[in-house]
Amino acid sequence: MSQNSNDLRAKRTRKLLREALLELIEERGFDAITVGELASRAMVSRAAFYRYYQDKYDLVEQIFKEAMQTFIRDIGPHPYASLSLDLQNALVPQRWVKFFEHFAGYERLYRVLLSGKGSPWFADHIRAYLAEVRSERKQEHCSTPNGKQGMGNQAIISEYVPALVDALLIDTIVWWLEQGRPVPPSRSPLPAGA
Repeated sequence: MSQNSNDLRAKRTRKLLREALLELIEERGFDAITVGELASRAMVSRAAFYRYYQDKYDLVEQIFKEAMQTFIRDIGPHPYASLSLDLQNALVPQRWVKFFEHFAGYERLYRVLLSGKGSPWFADHIRAYLAEVRSERKQEHCSTPNGKQGMGNQAIISEYVPALVDALLIDTIVWWLEQGRPVPPSRSPLPAGA
């Protein structure tokens, strides 16, 4: 069998397993599903499942990593770090548009995994990832090319405030997806300095 056929088979198997995961979570909840049920729903063998994933958590982790790679590519590195703070604030809403466009593009994944039938583990994982991204952005934003201190050096903020913001952001995303995205990303109500 050619390498191309193997690649296509692997992609097909992964896609079927991911679709099966989302279907089963919608039906029964993440905690209730087993690898055997995933393989059966995807119409692949358990051996095929274990060829690509260690367990159902690894499957979710891989889906999440791919979504986050897309997220980072879409949002990109902080492109405004070298600009004045006024110009940065004027450009911030476009970043929020891209942020919500990402979640719209992966709507089913996030809606299912962050719902009550999803896994608290996944929500914790997203919060940790958002905290990491926020920390990296803050480091980029703390100093400007002219050596002046940026916004990140204005005050020391305790750890619970960023954690609270991340939790509220996730709740907002869940609400937005569950309500059928009532406001498109391009009409974000966020102010320019948000």
